[in-house]
Amino acid sequence: MLLNEEYVELKEVFAVKLKRRRSVGQQKGGTLLGITLFQCVKKGKKLKDHAIHLSNMSEDHCEVWLRHFKDILNGFRNRPKSLKVFVNPNSHRKEANQIYSEQIAPLFKLADIKTATTITEYKGHALSALKECDLKEFDGVICVGGDGFANEVAYGLLLRAQMDAGRDTDSIFTPVRAPLPLGIIPAGSTDIVAYSVQGIRHPLTAAMHIIMGHYQSVDVCTFSTHSRLLRFGFSAMFGFGGRTLALAEKHRWMPSSQRREFAVIKTLANLKPEECELTFLPLKNPKQESQKTTRSKLKRDSSNHFDNVDQWQSIQGLFLNISIMAIPCLCSMAPKGLAPDTRLDNGSMSLIAVRNTSRADFIKHLKRYGSLKNQFSFPFVETYTVQEVKLKPRSTSGWADDSSEENVKVDSKRTPMISSEKNYPWNIDGDLMEASSEVNIRVHPRLITLFGVTTEEFDDSTVKCSCI
Repeated sequence: MLLNEEYVELKEVFAVKLKRRRSVGQQKGGTLLGITLFQCVKKGKKLKDHAIHLSNMSEDHCEVWLRHFKDILNGFRNRPKSLKVFVNPNSHRKEANQIYSEQIAPLFKLADIKTATTITEYKGHALSALKECDLKEFDGVICVGGDGFANEVAYGLLLRAQMDAGRDTDSIFTPVRAPLPLGIIPAGSTDIVAYSVQGIRHPLTAAMHIIMGHYQSVDVCTFSTHSRLLRFGFSAMFGFGGRTLALAEKHRWMPSSQRREFAVIKTLANLKPEECELTFLPLKNPKQESQKTTRSKLKRDSSNHFDNVDQWQSIQGLFLNISIMAIPCLCSMAPKGLAPDTRLDNGSMSLIAVRNTSRADFIKHLKRYGSLKNQFSFPFVETYTVQEVKLKPRSTSGWADDSSEENVKVDSKRTPMISSEKNYPWNIDGDLMEASSEVNIRVHPRLITLFGVTTEEFDDSTVKCSCI
């Protein structure tokens, strides 16, 4: 109920309904009490719905005002009217279906948004559907699940765009933008992509960003080998991050939280470096001084204008982990982000190379992600701001299965990962990709639009880390 001097801005209203008093079990009719406006309100980083009741018992007056309010709401052209929804019922604790049906779908219905929902039945189901379905009738695509599922749907949207534009993904090409915005309802274990574009892991907040038509352009990376496209993605980890995910995928029978912790601990116990060569094309902000050391902290670029340094640089050796990230990669375990100085849409990637060191020092580095201290202030960590990276494993023998090396003693200071297997594991947005040779990673500015907002101004000092 509004008090005498209170008011509401109509741009914050997303639905209007007649309010009636009904008896138990009554579905239609009832005594008219007035009109209810549904408002989007912000509380910290969260967005919630709030009901405002306007009392008026006149049918004629209420019908007139109802039509008037609906005409105003229909005038907000940026708000979606029809959505294609994909739900992954196996995400994290298998709560995605319940989250969507109980929390999100009622809000979409309240906002008069039509939905066509697909409950996926297997990995790659959403990707296959996006290649074939008619997207012209939709204003956006929504995925309900974790990071791996968000990657699959984003990959499907972008791949469909290339197919429609006639791009040859088996050769060097310039990708076209995704045709529709993507909304991510977080229902996974970390939800890094959703967290990075919404500032919080909160399904109702994600739904309200979609309903209100909040859009944010986001950079995307292409991953290719021998000029053949392997994947689109927002971030990647090679080495420790890739092997941890590969090990976790082999233990799918375990509960998700236990599986993740088991994989981290087991990979740390068998910590070994990868011998590889990194070739990269750096980006330089013309307003900042030349970087004199590769270990200095990545700098923010508020102008979004870079001066291309058209000269490739190269480093090589033994590395425990290599991260390449086009978004900040925020999550509860890394409240400042895995790549805290990366923006969503400035056309750059963070290259973070962790050289070989002792297990104790590497664990200290990992723990820094969950604190307010600088996780890059170690002599074995190098950071670069780049636009393209080529990662080439020096050994062509592949990677070793950590689970089979419990009794093997290895000098981690000198011995790279070598086995008879052909492929190296990559962690692409929480989804496992395997590649046997050099992988080329390029960033493409603002290639996709996500429902959300820029999160760079958010200040979250809460520290919560359970990764180690």
